Amino acid sequence: MWCRSLACLFKVPCQLSGSTRHRSPWLPCDRRTVLAAAARWHHTAPESLKCAWQLHGDHLELRYANTLMRFDFVWLRDHCRSASCYNAKTNQRSLDTASVDLGIKPKAVRVDETTLFLTWPDGHVTRYGLEWLVKNSYEGQKQQVMHPRILWNAEIYRQAQVPSVDCRSFLETDEGLKEFLQNFLLYGIAFVENVTPTKEDTEILAERISLIRETIYGRMWYFTSDFSRGDTAYTKLALDRHTDTTYFQEPCGIQVFHCLKHEGTGGRTLLVDGFYAAEQVLRQAPDQFELLSKVPLKHEYVENVGDCHNHMIGVGPVLNVYPWNNELYLIRYNNYDRAVINTVPYDVVHRWYAAHRTLTTELRRPENELWVKLKPGKALFIDNWRVLHGREAFTGYRQLCGCYLTRDDVLNTARLLGLQA
Repeated sequence: MWCRSLACLFKVPCQLSGSTRHRSPWLPCDRRTVLAAAARWHHTAPESLKCAWQLHGDHLELRYANTLMRFDFVWLRDHCRSASCYNAKTNQRSLDTASVDLGIKPKAVRVDETTLFLTWPDGHVTRYGLEWLVKNSYEGQKQQVMHPRILWNAEIYRQAQVPSVDCRSFLETDEGLKEFLQNFLLYGIAFVENVTPTKEDTEILAERISLIRETIYGRMWYFTSDFSRGDTAYTKLALDRHTDTTYFQEPCGIQVFHCLKHEGTGGRTLLVDGFYAAEQVLRQAPDQFELLSKVPLKHEYVENVGDCHNHMIGVGPVLNVYPWNNELYLIRYNNYDRAVINTVPYDVVHRWYAAHRTLTTELRRPENELWVKLKPGKALFIDNWRVLHGREAFTGYRQLCGCYLTRDDVLNTARLLGLQA
């Protein structure tokens, strides 16, 4: 859903045996087809609707599986998977890319039903499976989603009836762990039930899927309203929706919350799918979405409480997207920690405020708010790159523990279990 439309490529007339008459420029794939010169086309087989190719001065154009692709010659030489160029055991490149002639051109090209063959000036032969090329081409990537997700508002999430995973199943079985990670990857939040309400047991839970990321808040932290840290979170006040550690150069990927005790009222946790809200902005005001994805901002955390002295600064746009398909992968939204806007020229800043207002309106729609009452034994994992969290004000004594997890390790665990992450 985040993919932009593919740009149209114009076909050009080709010449056959010196003839200037115009016809389709696409050369059908056939085992017997060999191109000896870039300026001349050789047809020795009937037209193929499945695959066709054309050689240009600096690139190869290939149409296969309804995908029109263009490959630079240096790219085609650099990605060779022959034994001398690529170590299949370590999945690492052996070829010295800097040694490839930037003006390199194949002296012969041949394509059969499944494979592209390129012969280079030194006689080296490169072979590519056509399916591999579709998957790994720029045009193919534009049509793919890096991280499959289900975007949600409160009603969508409730209707999905996403199950919590039992702690024992989570810790002791691959099936329970896989179910949890699938829920987390699709929705950006996931729950584990029947966790012993201690910091130590919460730590064991977190380490099941990732290394714990130690930050200025420590490794595992207790969270109470004693204002022991210079942060509004350490009070009983309500907190508006936000993502954490926006003031880090790389915001923490996953946050774990476990309510150990609450003797009082209020304190419900608010969850909002930031990607769902951003999708609405993209549909309604794509120019504002683009602005939010390109304008860099500073977020900062300044703390001088007790022995804690910190001044953290992180820089990045509110919306972070993969440029080749416009897929959103990180939202950096925290109005509390946004620093002075001094990275935006005056003729852009007002438009940025308008775009930010549009996104904020979507994030604050009541229908997008999922409210959850955390209780002892119920641990919550939040994708901090996607889902915003907040809380309502509370009374009495409320204690939470939690930690941040390294995102790479969570995704690694998911991939090892066969999930796309």
